[in-house]
Parts: sequence; structure tokens; C-alpha cells
Amino acid sequence: MAKWLFKEEPTHYSFNQLQKDGKTMWDGVENNLALKNIRSVKKGDQALYYHTGDEKAVVGIMKVVSDSYPDPKKHDPKLAVVDVQPEKNLKRPVTLREIKANPKLKSIDLVRLPRLSVMPITEDAWNEILAMTEKPIR
Repeated sequence: MAKWLFKEEPTHYSFNQLQKDGKTMWDGVENNLALKNIRSVKKGDQALYYHTGDEKAVVGIMKVVSDSYPDPKKHDPKLAVVDVQPEKNLKRPVTLREIKANPKLKSIDLVRLPRLSVMPITEDAWNEILAMTEKPIR
């Protein structure tokens, strides 16, 4: 089971909205590297939900409930989507500032490639971000 980080502007579609909906099709990915990543996502994978914009924080965990497939709303076979459902809120959001300040996370794509919307995340980085939710904000 792979781990991912998906980014979305909360004014467009927030983690709270995903919780209300129960499931959604993750679409709108157009960057070539992000598309390559979303095509690699498999049913059963997990993803951190990252709010972009003013929040800039990891806020929840999602479960991927489908393999990637062509975007049914578009007539472009290059565009891919996956279906996701919420698993849980984090105990507290983990901000980008905290992530950048953590030496264990300095090389993750969120820090290195800030405009990428779908990115793999190592098990170690995943566990470090979850551990950060247990610590008070500094």
C-alpha cells in the first residue's frame, strides 16, 4: 500500500466537505508529473489531505477506493482521476511551516516541489507528519 499527499484549496473542496460527501472523484489534475503520480495511485492506498491557500496544512487522511481511471468529465485520455473517501481528521493540522522546519522532512516533494498537487510520500515522512500531530504547535 503506497502513501500519497493530495493538495486542494479548501475554498474549492475542503476535507470537511469530503467528510460530508463520504466519497468523491479526485479530478482536476493537469500537471504532467502530478498526472504521472495519480496514474500510479491504487485502490487501498492512503493519502494525506493538504489544504493549500491561506491554510497550508495537512488536515486529514483519505483512503483511495479505486485505481486510477480516465476522467469521465473530460475528453482527454491523458487526464486521470481516482475515487477517495475520508478516513479521519488529524488530531491537529500540521502546517507547511512546521514541515519545512523539521529536518526529517526537508526532502519531501511538498517542500521541494510546492506546486505539485499529487505526490508520493515515504512511510517515514508519513509517520513523522502523523507524529507531529501529537506535539503542540511551536
